[in-house]
Amino acid sequence: MQRICTFTPLLAQLCLLLLPAALPAQQHDPVSSNAAALIIPSEPSLPDANEAQTSSPQSDSASPANAAPKSQHEQAEEQIRQQEHQRVLGIVPAFNTSYRADAAPLASAQKMRLAFRSSIDPVTFAGALFIAGYHEAHDDYGPGFGWGAEGYGKRAGAAYLDSFSGNMIGNGILPSLLRQDPRYFRLGHGSFTHRVLYAAASAYICKGDRTRRWQPNVSNVAGNIAAGALSNLYYPSQDSGWGQTLVDGMIVTTEGSIGSIFQEFWPDISRKFLHRDPTHGQDAQPHP
Repeated sequence: MQRICTFTPLLAQLCLLLLPAALPAQQHDPVSSNAAALIIPSEPSLPDANEAQTSSPQSDSASPANAAPKSQHEQAEEQIRQQEHQRVLGIVPAFNTSYRADAAPLASAQKMRLAFRSSIDPVTFAGALFIAGYHEAHDDYGPGFGWGAEGYGKRAGAAYLDSFSGNMIGNGILPSLLRQDPRYFRLGHGSFTHRVLYAAASAYICKGDRTRRWQPNVSNVAGNIAAGALSNLYYPSQDSGWGQTLVDGMIVTTEGSIGSIFQEFWPDISRKFLHRDPTHGQDAQPHP
């Protein structure tokens, strides 16, 4: 019996039906995209001698050209602040999706903060209540949890612990220890098939913090299995066991692939039908 599930796979399956109509919005105009490169700036005029004498060092130091470049940590902080405002339909969190292929790697504290932010979002609690109702309606875990208000409360608590532990272990703790980036990096270009395969593979591959190259996503897969093992402590004994733990872990990993496919095409759907750009012009460029 599958224990851990989210709203994303359910919402993704519905929205992916709209993809064929939404894909034309992904095409880019090569003329407009290369326009900036065709502009040749005019030669700057030399300053007047009197102007040069009256210019003060203070004005030079205040100019943007002399501003100190942002550190990698500051860049990452600025980018995750933007990610924390990303929501599908203005409701479902998309905090772990980056629209920038050149996003700065996150420090361990930033990974933990982003994972915790997702874990305590109101939608996460609402998802646990929804999942509890689903299991209650199907009499899942009945002998152990019971029925009625008490049984519903136990199912809701278990569903939330599933989400919390999976988030914190797979997106926070293990990525910090293994130096892997827990985010999904939207591709945003290429054929429909290529983008689907890329998104599906993201559950099994990720970017390394140091090299920024793709590597096996041990954090995600091991995190899902670890969260499943932890759930054996609070689920009824007849529904626990290592075999079930491994099955649950791989099911959740597959769910993550479905969620990534949805995140890949959501901007296309939004632009086509809602006339809104959730990327705010920050579409990811082709990956190196």
